[in-house]
Amino acid sequence: MLIGFGQVNHRDEIDPETRSVEPVDLMVAAARQAADSKVFEAVDSVRIVNVLSAHYRDPGLLLGQRLGCSDFGTLYSPVGGNVPQSLLNQACLDIQRGRAGVVLLAGAETWRTRTGLKKLGARLQWTQQDDSVSMAEVSGEDVPMAGDAEIKIKLDRPAFIYPLFEHSLRLARGESIDEHRTRISELWSRFNAVAVDNPNAWIRKPVGAEEIAQTGPQNRMISWPYTKLMNSNNMVDQGAALIVASVEQAQRLNIPADRWVFPHAGTDSHDTSAIAERDELHRSPAIRIGGARALELAGLGIDDVDYVDLYSCFPVAVQAAAAELGLAVDDAARPLTVTGGLTFAGGPWSNYVMHSIATTAELLVANPGRRALVTANGGYLTKHSFGVYGTEPPTEFRWENVQPAVDREPTRKGLVDWEGVGTVEAWTTPFDRDGRPEKAFVAVRTPDGARALAVIADPASAEATVIEDIGGAKVAVAADGSATLR
Repeated sequence: MLIGFGQVNHRDEIDPETRSVEPVDLMVAAARQAADSKVFEAVDSVRIVNVLSAHYRDPGLLLGQRLGCSDFGTLYSPVGGNVPQSLLNQACLDIQRGRAGVVLLAGAETWRTRTGLKKLGARLQWTQQDDSVSMAEVSGEDVPMAGDAEIKIKLDRPAFIYPLFEHSLRLARGESIDEHRTRISELWSRFNAVAVDNPNAWIRKPVGAEEIAQTGPQNRMISWPYTKLMNSNNMVDQGAALIVASVEQAQRLNIPADRWVFPHAGTDSHDTSAIAERDELHRSPAIRIGGARALELAGLGIDDVDYVDLYSCFPVAVQAAAAELGLAVDDAARPLTVTGGLTFAGGPWSNYVMHSIATTAELLVANPGRRALVTANGGYLTKHSFGVYGTEPPTEFRWENVQPAVDREPTRKGLVDWEGVGTVEAWTTPFDRDGRPEKAFVAVRTPDGARALAVIADPASAEATVIEDIGGAKVAVAADGSATLR
C-alpha cells in the first residue's frame, strides 16, 4: 500500500547570484513531507521519474544518500507522463513477489528556475556526480514518439499534435468551431475551479471560460484552437514523492492504518505510436481497453469510482479518455480531475501523475471507503497506465499488460510519400509570438481511406485555416509533404 505521499511547490524569486534550487532538492522536500527518517532507513529501492531540467548520473542514488537510506537499489524511468503510474504498478508487483520491501518513488522539475536563469544569462546548477557513479538503470520500455510521416513534416511536439486531435473530435461530434470552443473553455474552467481549492496547485487564481477562450497578451493563441490557457503548464518548480510498502512493513514501521491507501489494480499498454496509422485521431483503444480492464481487475465499474483524475495535458486528452471510459465530459457534478489538471495544478513534464496520485491518496485518507481511478498518458495519447485505489484492502494487487488486446484493434494505412488530392480530416495552425499563423498541419484522408500528413507552409494560406472551417475540404498534397487547399 501507499504509506506516504508528499508534494512541494517552489516559488522563490529567481536570482543568478544565489544557488538555485535543483530537482533533487524538491524530491528531498517532498519525501520528507511523505515520511520520517525511520521509513527512509527501511527503503530498499529508490525509483525516479525522468528529469528534464537537470542531468544526473543516478538521481535515485543522490536522493537516497540525502535522505539517509542505507542499503538500496535505484531505477530511472524513460520519458513519459505515464511513468509515475507505471512505476507504482511495478513497485506493487515487486513488493508482492518479494523483490522489494519499501519503495520510494519520486520526481521533480525546476523548469521555471532553469528558464528564468537562462533569460538572465545564467544556468541552473545541479549536483555533479563523479564519473565513478554508474549511470542509473533505466526501468521500463520506451515507445517511439512518432513515425516517418510525422517526422517528415516536423509534426513533432504536443502543442501541434493534440490540437490536431481536437479538430478530429470536433468534426466527429458535428460541432461548429464556436460551439466547440465554448464547450472546451467551459470544461477547462471546471478544471480551474478544482485547482482553486487544491493547496498544491500552481495556479489557484479563478479563471472563467471566457478568459480561457479569449486571446490576449497573457493568453496568446499557441496552435489553433488552443490558447495558452489550454496548454500544459511546464513552467513550474514542483516535486512529489510516494512510498510503497507491504502491510508487514507498514506495521513494523508503525504507520497508522488510517494513513494506508491500497492500490487495487493496474494496467499498462500503448496505442500505435505513428500518428498517421491510428484508426481515428481522437480515439484511444489503449485507454478503452486498459481502463476497463483495470476496473474489472479491481471488481468495479466506472460508476463505482468516487474520484477520477484523467490525464489533462490538453482538453482533447480529457475528452478522449472520458469517451473511452464511459464518463460524461460535461457533467459539472462529477469532476474529471482531483488536482485541476496540467494547466492549473502544474505540468512538471513526466511527473504530473505523481502529484495526482498523491492528491488522490490524500482524498481517500480523508474519506475512507471511497475508490479512485487515476489515468496516465505519455507521448501523443500514446503510452497509458491506470491505477485503481481505495482505503479498503483488496484480496491482492492485480496488474495486467493489456497490449495483446490493444494490438488486435484496427489501424489505418499511413502514407509517407503520397501525392494526390484528398480531404481534410483534421488540422491545426501554430501561431508565432506576435499572434500570426505560421503554417498549418493537415491530416488528409486519401480516396482509398488511407491517411497522409502534410503542411501548408505559406503563412498567408495558413491564415485561411483559422477563418474558415476547412474540415472535409479538398487539399492537394505533393510528394514533399507540402499541401495546398483547393
